[in-house]
Amino acid sequence: MAFGKGCHLHLIDGSAFIFRAYHALPPLTRKSDGLPIGAVAGFCNMLWKYIEDAKGADAPTHAAVIFDKGSHTFRNDLYDLYKANRDEMPADLRPQMPLTREATRAFNIACEEQEGYEADDMIATLARQAREAGGRVTIISSDKDLMQLVGGGVEMFDAMKNKVIGPEEVEAKFGVGPDRVIDVQALAGDSVDNIPGAPGIGVKTAALLINEFGDLETLLARAEEIKQPKRRQTLIDNADQIRLSKKLVTLDPETPLSFTLDDLEIREPHVETLLGFLNAMEFRTLTRRVAEKFDAEPPPAPELAAPEAAPLAEPDEPAPSPDDYVCIRDADMLRQWLDQARARGWVAVDTETTSLDEMRAELVGVSLCIEPGQAAYLPLGHTTGDGDLFGGAERAEGQMDLKTALSLLKPVLEDPAILKIGQNMKYDFKIFARHGIRVGPIEDTMLMSYAMFSGLHNHGMDTLSDRYLGHQPIPIKELIGSGKSQVTFDKVAIDKATRYAAEDADITLRLWRRFKPRLHREAATTIYETEERPLIPVLADMEMAGVRVDAQVLSRMSNAFAQKMAGLEEEIAQVAGTPFNVGSPKQLGEILFDQMGVEGGKKGKTGAYGTGADVLEDVATLEDVNPGAAKLASLVLDWRQISKLKSTYTDALQTHVHPETGRVHTSYSIAGANTGRLASTDPNLQNIPVRSEEGRRIREAFVAGPGMTIVSLDYSQIELRILAHVADLPEMKAAFRDGLDIHAATASEMFDVPLDQMTSEIRRQAKAINFGVIYGISGFGLARNLRIPRKEAQGFIDRYFERFPGIRTYMDDTVAFAKEHKYVETLFGRRIHTPEIAAKGPAAGFAKRAAINAPIQGAAADIIRRAMIRMPAAIKDLPAKMLLQVHDELIFEVEQGKAEALIAAARSVMEGAAEPVMKLSVPLVVDAGQGASWAEAH
Repeated sequence: MAFGKGCHLHLIDGSAFIFRAYHALPPLTRKSDGLPIGAVAGFCNMLWKYIEDAKGADAPTHAAVIFDKGSHTFRNDLYDLYKANRDEMPADLRPQMPLTREATRAFNIACEEQEGYEADDMIATLARQAREAGGRVTIISSDKDLMQLVGGGVEMFDAMKNKVIGPEEVEAKFGVGPDRVIDVQALAGDSVDNIPGAPGIGVKTAALLINEFGDLETLLARAEEIKQPKRRQTLIDNADQIRLSKKLVTLDPETPLSFTLDDLEIREPHVETLLGFLNAMEFRTLTRRVAEKFDAEPPPAPELAAPEAAPLAEPDEPAPSPDDYVCIRDADMLRQWLDQARARGWVAVDTETTSLDEMRAELVGVSLCIEPGQAAYLPLGHTTGDGDLFGGAERAEGQMDLKTALSLLKPVLEDPAILKIGQNMKYDFKIFARHGIRVGPIEDTMLMSYAMFSGLHNHGMDTLSDRYLGHQPIPIKELIGSGKSQVTFDKVAIDKATRYAAEDADITLRLWRRFKPRLHREAATTIYETEERPLIPVLADMEMAGVRVDAQVLSRMSNAFAQKMAGLEEEIAQVAGTPFNVGSPKQLGEILFDQMGVEGGKKGKTGAYGTGADVLEDVATLEDVNPGAAKLASLVLDWRQISKLKSTYTDALQTHVHPETGRVHTSYSIAGANTGRLASTDPNLQNIPVRSEEGRRIREAFVAGPGMTIVSLDYSQIELRILAHVADLPEMKAAFRDGLDIHAATASEMFDVPLDQMTSEIRRQAKAINFGVIYGISGFGLARNLRIPRKEAQGFIDRYFERFPGIRTYMDDTVAFAKEHKYVETLFGRRIHTPEIAAKGPAAGFAKRAAINAPIQGAAADIIRRAMIRMPAAIKDLPAKMLLQVHDELIFEVEQGKAEALIAAARSVMEGAAEPVMKLSVPLVVDAGQGASWAEAH
């Protein structure tokens, strides 16, 4: 079909698709050979969505994906610093670039690139040709550089926001129509592409000038007429630079092309070619979707060679078949299933509820599985109609009475001779506990995966099923929807619920059959059996106990914080010379970098300056250069801290108080961090700031119940003690054994200052290095923390390694081990996989720092886990409960008068937690405190 009147051309910005795909997905690798494929996966899904959406009356007749080819273009010849400040392409993205071209061709979409020209120039040329031929053009991109092309039959479409960009949208962004966009860009410049523009002139000012004078050349010719002296002189002094900038931002509509519009005619994908490519990339879900769309047979999945991904063969297992699952409708049927569980000695169990919050969720149903393929669902709380069981809804027919069903389930769920298998079993444990059933003994496939594969992938059921069973479970969204239309599980029809819920139990049992024998081969049995599995009931009991929070204290704090924020806002306005929205990074950036003249501001893709904490901390050090900006940055940092405390804690915590218990019940994720650290959520009680006075005050709201006392026990400098042990540092070990102030001792060793002459400033510097080195701090990072010159900070670090050479040896040995084995290991045998350790570019430093830190942080996590598991038995005779774990600290509630007994018992457990597995060469020391609140006890 010759391109002409009535034709519609779609031009897809390939680079935009690739980078959005790359940043939208976590790092993914092909299981068979470890090839990075995350960007390719996202790119293919975006192309498939594009094909599915591009139908109907307005469907394109012609389309192409346009890519950049090479980094040198005619613009580099005009200006050798063009794009000079762009970061190097991530190492894991580089091998994916040619695969995106291959993917485009596999979808049978024209794939075009041109040496010496950018994709934007090709798009400009194709848009011109199509418009001259009488056709329409849609550019699928949100890139502001392409907005100069809009109008006269050319529009843009932002696929991520599902938004058409026409002349009005362009004018809203730039303050001028598309025909004057390049004039505004020439004045404003572009920090991303390193286009200089006119110093100190942003998009808003540029638009005002262009609208006043008509166009750029007129503006430059009449610059003497501008009233503002600084702006006038800037335009006069930088006229040549501005004209150069215009050449750099102007797209070339005469780019020589090796193809014609006719070559871009829409073509149907060649199904075998497309399925072959998707299958080779191991995109199972998309392969299945494409096969179903074209009514084709998907090719067999490729053999997986990677040992960490290969499923264990189970030839006796039938494939999961939701149509074969059973719905248990009465007591006789339930008894039959429970009898099978008794005879077999195990049963996979899963619950369906109305909420992810275990303390508020209502039990809707229970699923059971005895053998692979033999699974059933017991509905208990499904409703019909609107509302809930308390009004507007009726109980669905064909369900057992909840009380009767639980009375039958309880003996089996509590039978010590029957193993109960679950995925994220802590959730189900708490649901049953709230109904008077204490489930045990238990196995957890999520924690088995975590013990074996920490650092390789997440441990959710969908991921594990896909990776180790080659099966995609029924998505929950198919049942309950998403967004505003989402319903709770009790509104799902029982037949659909049966297919979904019973499948979960079936998959859980299959995973357990694969993972249980594999634990030994992955050297993960000890960690799983001594730390992961026994921690489940301990954490469940802590979470159900909760911690009492005084809502009135929080309310008073919120009011105080609001007043302090208002005072800071007034002071900020005075320093800035004008009121503005302190919470707006865009407005703050314009004041700091445009009005106050701070140099080095960088704009992001939205055109706004970056004003993150790291940027403001740097600006705050410019007291000698730009005292006003330094003062403003410091005030905004203070405002942000108070604002976060108010919104995240004093306001939000009030909403988390349980209406029945009057307590806050956090939830701990056992598999949340690769190193073994627990993660607290809903609400997160581990990130309450302790460095500021305001942050410490929040702990005043966590109070003891009537007749009770709060007790806190906290490991003293546990990670430094572990470092001294693993790196074999004689000076540090001696200091710890002698009970010296480790930071003062380090400072004395580094700076040759006797302990009796130590100053707080020298000790503070040593403390920053001691803790910073564990996390791989750089000279730049230490300089920022200490507010000292970078050269001086780097000198401190160099001197540190000179005085403690064992640390450098430990770091080098750990990185070498990680590169050879692709994992590191804690003192207790926990393996943390390091798949990115061989990365290059910016990711390399992060991967090395993570590998160095993981054995230290992981060992500290192992120690406190071991202490927590032993704690219930140690304090069972005391009227006490363990309430919270905050990294190295445990918080208890105990009857008044029994705090000292609790401290003695808990301290003994914590200080001896490493033994008998590991005898550390430094003592573990636990600090203790008590009081009416957490603040008093800490």
